[in-house]
Amino acid sequence: MNFVKEFKEFAMRGNVVDMAVGIIIGAAFGKIVTSLVNDVIMPPIGLVLGNVDFSQLSVTLREATAEAEAVTLNYGMFINTVLDFVLVAFAIFLLIKQVNRFKRQPEPAAVEPTTKECPKCCSSIPVKASRCPFCTSELA
Repeated sequence: MNFVKEFKEFAMRGNVVDMAVGIIIGAAFGKIVTSLVNDVIMPPIGLVLGNVDFSQLSVTLREATAEAEAVTLNYGMFINTVLDFVLVAFAIFLLIKQVNRFKRQPEPAAVEPTTKECPKCCSSIPVKASRCPFCTSELA
């Protein structure tokens, strides 16, 4: 039973729960970004490039025979995957940049003054001073 207790303590620790929430939200966010890339960004790029489909590009290493299928090097799929990664990474960068813009900035800490003004001569003197060094008047 000690093992079960240790596992429960580990699973309920704040870091593990936070990580689980992050993974779940990250998966959902990944779907949004993938849709953004596939449905919004890629169609105009495909239009500009003249409807190029890289997925069909390959080099045949061995022709198909009656006993075996053809062996091909599908470099077009690799190009598609790299383009997809670059676009997803760029879309995530833009989204995170916008989210960070809307985050509430922390209020700057209030700085306590280190000087005060002498009521007699209006000179700037240290806060802890009990006598003005300029006019020698006593301060309250």
